[in-house]
Amino acid sequence: MRKTAKKSSLRTAKPANAQTGKHPLTEEKILNNLREILAFIGDDPSREGLLETPHRILRSWQKLYGGYKMKPQDVLKTFTEGSCEEMVVLKDIEFYSTCEHHLQPFFGTISIGYLPKGRVLGISKLARLVEVFARRLQIQEKLVAEIADSLMETLQPHGVMVVCKAKHMCISSRGIEKHNAVMVTSAIRGAFKKMEVRNEFLEMIK
Repeated sequence: MRKTAKKSSLRTAKPANAQTGKHPLTEEKILNNLREILAFIGDDPSREGLLETPHRILRSWQKLYGGYKMKPQDVLKTFTEGSCEEMVVLKDIEFYSTCEHHLQPFFGTISIGYLPKGRVLGISKLARLVEVFARRLQIQEKLVAEIADSLMETLQPHGVMVVCKAKHMCISSRGIEKHNAVMVTSAIRGAFKKMEVRNEFLEMIK
């Protein structure tokens, strides 16, 4: 008897600006969908306080999800002049992102260190790189990996390490409701896999 092959459960990722379905999404369709969502949760989208809410949400999305319109290459300008061989660290970069599982905010700080190899970055570029990836639907584990991999690809340093500490509204406002829990993740590349290099970085970001 011939066996029927199982359909793969893996989904092909679509571009960030991809639209599904035969009919392209328009701003008016999105506004109508948001009004329906307001009604679904039990409120009246026609009352005075909610009349402009769909428009406000759309405007807020331009900032919250602006990372989809940015590329790491656009912000990572490198310099050979002034390059050094010592560790470069920018710590406690504040960020705000949105959990892709529940569309709830998560926020905190990210610290980045790298060991240059002939080229360095303007210090503000590290903060801008955080914005590129934080201003998207995200999970924290992926966020630190994307930052580290972008730096390795563009700057080609001896190594990179990224540490993120964040609070997640999806576990404080719903579910298990633990308000003081802080999630810590890291991404370690190149020379930072050596214990002495990693320890130097961790000491610097205390």
